Amino acid sequence: MRDLNYNHLRYFWAVAHEGSLTRAAERMNLSQSALSVQIQKLEHQAGHPLFDRVGKKLVLTEAGRIALDYADTVFKAGDELMSTLRGQPLTSRQVLRVGALTTLSRNFQLEFLRPLVGRTDVELIVRSGNIRDLLTQLEAHAIDVVLANSAAPRDARSSLRNHLLNEQPVSLVGHRRPKKRKFKFPDDLRFEPILLPSLDSDIRIAFDRILELAGIRPVILAEVDDMAMLRLLAREREGVTLVPPIVVRDELKTGILVEHCRIPEVTETFYAIVQKRRFPNRLLTELLSARKV
Repeated sequence: MRDLNYNHLRYFWAVAHEGSLTRAAERMNLSQSALSVQIQKLEHQAGHPLFDRVGKKLVLTEAGRIALDYADTVFKAGDELMSTLRGQPLTSRQVLRVGALTTLSRNFQLEFLRPLVGRTDVELIVRSGNIRDLLTQLEAHAIDVVLANSAAPRDARSSLRNHLLNEQPVSLVGHRRPKKRKFKFPDDLRFEPILLPSLDSDIRIAFDRILELAGIRPVILAEVDDMAMLRLLAREREGVTLVPPIVVRDELKTGILVEHCRIPEVTETFYAIVQKRRFPNRLLTELLSARKV
């Protein structure tokens, strides 16, 4: 294989960041046809297509995303060289792009990412969103992993893979009860007001089924689809809150809240959803290896 032509790489790098042959050609003072030829030569040398054309847009393939990461490193190295010679050295870092469901526990996200937090050779990019948008970004190789509390749907043609990271109990928590009277589940929910996750939550569906079988219609203070907000409301309001203890770990530790009871047969699962890749992200492989269930 011939040595890499860095001019070709520079052209590819410009197109990838601009997302358009037209803008990249204008920036580099080249014709679109000439720039396209240079990209084709790099693809031929690499042995993989680097872009897919979706309508009028150029979208990076998996190989293209890998090539862009390396191109960023290569051209950043040039900046580091000049900075070092000027007495202002920079540090090269690996990048992990994480998508997290907006409603997912922040404590769980931190636990998953903790091995990388504080490492000077790692840059973490964390984006929040709904599951549909995050999976779209995953399939476009814009992020490396999606953290969610339910598995991604799969079929025979799907390239998505679900890694079960953890399974947490679900409890009713709240302020300490007067005279330390033990909470009786589910009977006390006939009169005790409750804060609940929203109706599209798996734990809410399972919880509602238990109450329905018991013939109980609870007094609902609020339905919240964001675990961070549910945590804040649990601190502020009377009554009880249905939540995985990991969400309110700090409050339980300090005694601001107490766990009244575990809900039988109800758990919350945590998944890392990835796309099957020929070139897996090494940092992600490291995290998944450490969290095998």
